[in-house]
Amino acid sequence: MSDAAIPTDGVAPATSPALRTRSQLRIGPRSLAALLLVSAVGVIAFGWPLLAQPGSGLAHATDAPLLFALLLPLLLAVVLAQLAEGGMDAKTVAMLGVLAAVGAALRPLGTGVAGVEPVFFLLVLAGRAYGPGFGFVLGAVTLFASALLTAGVGPWLPFQMLGAAWVGAGAGLLPELRGRAEVALLAAYAAVAGLAYGLALNLSFWPFVIGNASTIAFVAGDPLVDNLGRFLAFTLVTSLGFDIPRAVLTAILVLLTGRPILRALRRAGRRAAFDTPVSFQAPPGGAPRSP
Repeated sequence: MSDAAIPTDGVAPATSPALRTRSQLRIGPRSLAALLLVSAVGVIAFGWPLLAQPGSGLAHATDAPLLFALLLPLLLAVVLAQLAEGGMDAKTVAMLGVLAAVGAALRPLGTGVAGVEPVFFLLVLAGRAYGPGFGFVLGAVTLFASALLTAGVGPWLPFQMLGAAWVGAGAGLLPELRGRAEVALLAAYAAVAGLAYGLALNLSFWPFVIGNASTIAFVAGDPLVDNLGRFLAFTLVTSLGFDIPRAVLTAILVLLTGRPILRALRRAGRRAAFDTPVSFQAPPGGAPRSP
């Protein structure tokens, strides 16, 4: 496809099959199975405290390394499945590395103060441009790289990686829209994802930070509804001051930069022809003779 055939906004029409093949990377059965497996592990890792029995004695300070050891091979399985099914090639991996490096550099700019974390808007836009599989891997790799850059490795890291991975993947699953409607949809999603990320991270450490005497503390073995009520109260008291600024900043950045960045990412995807299979053919006239 030549640039002359591309509309003025830099993207193919919503009805064009070129949109999917030259922008979003396809997800085959093996890639989908790997993504679902990683997500299932994540749901269990985040949600087990709500179903824990009294005296279980579990704490993320000891089980997070086990989760981290399980998460990395599963993420590698997602990448390998994408490679085996043609969803990723060397050009895609290079793009993944570039965007992960940019995201890792963006994250320290906010230092997490008052929830100011500019990295999430890039995950949303890249996940939208290149699809849920790419967005999932980008979210996890970006948080891992930024943790190494800022010495932020700890029991919280695997949960941050999973949360960011879901943010990137969710953007790639949104309905097809174009122009201002697409940017508005992405901004709304970014706000919701910013709040959801905070809720998920709260759930990962909430059972271990407050004593049982508090009315917002986790009580192992209590009914799910009771613990959910305490968790929401804990979030209102401790976390909204970080979650709301994160959601607002991410949505504003998407609104301000969404169209040009999406245009640039999609143009790069078209020119790189991520989904175009590589074939080797003999030169005209047959193979050259040995001297």
